[in-house]
Amino acid sequence: MRALIMKLRPDGSREKTMVSDWPDPPAPVANQVKTRALLTGVTNGTERNNLLRGNYAMPDEALPAGCGYQNVGEVIEAGPEVRDLAVGDVLFMSQDHAETCVVPEDALLVKLPPDVEPTHAALFGMAAVALHDVRRAETKLGDRVLVVGAGPIGQFTAQAARAAGAHVTVVDLDERRLAVAAECGAHRTIPVTGDDTWSGPIRDAGPYDVVFEDSGAAVLESLLGRTWGQSVLVPRGRLVLIAGRFDVNYPFNAAQGCELTVLHAGHFTRDDLGVLCGLVTSGAVRVGPILQDLVKPEEAGGIYDRLRDEPASLFGTVFDWR
Repeated sequence: MRALIMKLRPDGSREKTMVSDWPDPPAPVANQVKTRALLTGVTNGTERNNLLRGNYAMPDEALPAGCGYQNVGEVIEAGPEVRDLAVGDVLFMSQDHAETCVVPEDALLVKLPPDVEPTHAALFGMAAVALHDVRRAETKLGDRVLVVGAGPIGQFTAQAARAAGAHVTVVDLDERRLAVAAECGAHRTIPVTGDDTWSGPIRDAGPYDVVFEDSGAAVLESLLGRTWGQSVLVPRGRLVLIAGRFDVNYPFNAAQGCELTVLHAGHFTRDDLGVLCGLVTSGAVRVGPILQDLVKPEEAGGIYDRLRDEPASLFGTVFDWR
C-alpha cells in the first residue's frame, strides 16, 4: 500500500516521502475496523521534530517508519465484535499517513458528524491538542489569555480559549498569520518586532491569567522578567508549555515571586475530539482559514523538505488520497 514514510538519506539526514510498497495491515478482528484513507494532515511540530531528531523523535534504528496523527478515513471492513461503527462511516483517527489502517473502535478516534467537512477534519489532531491544552489550563470565562506563536496549534489554541470565554491576545513574528488569528476571532494581535515588544505592547495588553507558549522560542525570560513584578502574568497565573524542547529554563525568582503554575499538556483524548466536533459544527472553531495546502501524497517529499528547511512556508497542510 501507499504510505508516507520517514527514512534516512545516504548522508544521514532524514526525509519523508511516499512509498508504494509499505506492508498492508492484517484484516480486522474482534472490535477492529479497517479504513481507507481519504485525507491526512501534516502535524507541523511533531513531524518536524522527527525530521530534526528533536526531543521526542524516533531513534534512527526505528526507521523507516510512519509518523503522524491526523488521518481521516472511511470504514471499509468491520470485525465481528464492532458495535458502534459500520462500513461507510467516516472517522478522524490518531493514525499515520497510510492508505489503509486497522484500529479498534475504542481507539483514539471519532466518527465525524455529516456536517463536518472531511478536509477540515484532517487537521483535527492539532486542533484537539490545542483544545486539550486550553482545558488542561482550566481556562474560563473572563480570563485574559496570551498565545505566543500563531502556527496551527496557536491558531486553534486562540479559538478554543475564546470559545471558553477568554479575552485572547496572539503574538507572532508573521503578520500574515496574525491576520488569520484576527479573522478567526482573536481579540488582539501583536507583531513581535524586537525585544521592546515584550516590555511594551505585549506587557501593556496584560496582565494575563494564562499564557500558552506555542512557539518553542526562547521567550520565557521575556514573559517572566528576571525578578518579581516583571512578569506579564497575574500573581498565581498559569504558563502552559506546548511546543517541544529538550529543556525548559526560566527565571526561578520571577516565577516564585508570582507563584507561577507551570503546566505541561500532552496530546488529546476521545472526549476532546467529541467536544471539538461540537465547536466546529457550531462555528466556534474554524479550520478553513488555517488550511493552506491541499496536495496529493505524491508531493510529500517537497512538502517535508519545506517543513524541515522552511517551516514558516507551511501552515495547515493536508494530503488528499481520494
